[in-house]
Amino acid sequence: QVQVVESGGGLVQPGGSLRLSCVVSGRTIRGEPIVWYRQAPGKEREWVGGSWMGNDYASSVKGRFPISRDNGKNTVYLQMKNLKPEDTAVYYCNFTDDWGQGTQVTISS
Repeated sequence: QVQVVESGGGLVQPGGSLRLSCVVSGRTIRGEPIVWYRQAPGKEREWVGGSWMGNDYASSVKGRFPISRDNGKNTVYLQMKNLKPEDTAVYYCNFTDDWGQGTQVTISS
């Protein structure tokens, strides 16, 4: 059974950084796509970016949120830089249609 667990969220000031982790168990991520989403209060869940043959990003985060993966650790990372208040959301990882519980990211001074 595949399990997906996100972690690394928190409260950060504008301009700060966070690194989110997505740890997958039950199946190797090697050669498989993994996608990050986020959902802000009162808004629909939106695609942030994904990692597969290469990486792709939403325009709102491109250049600020690079995605990397460690296949040996079965983990994908979302390195969030130059964070803005509008980045506040619960961040989710999706792998083979399995979702994690999400991790809260709050950007506030």
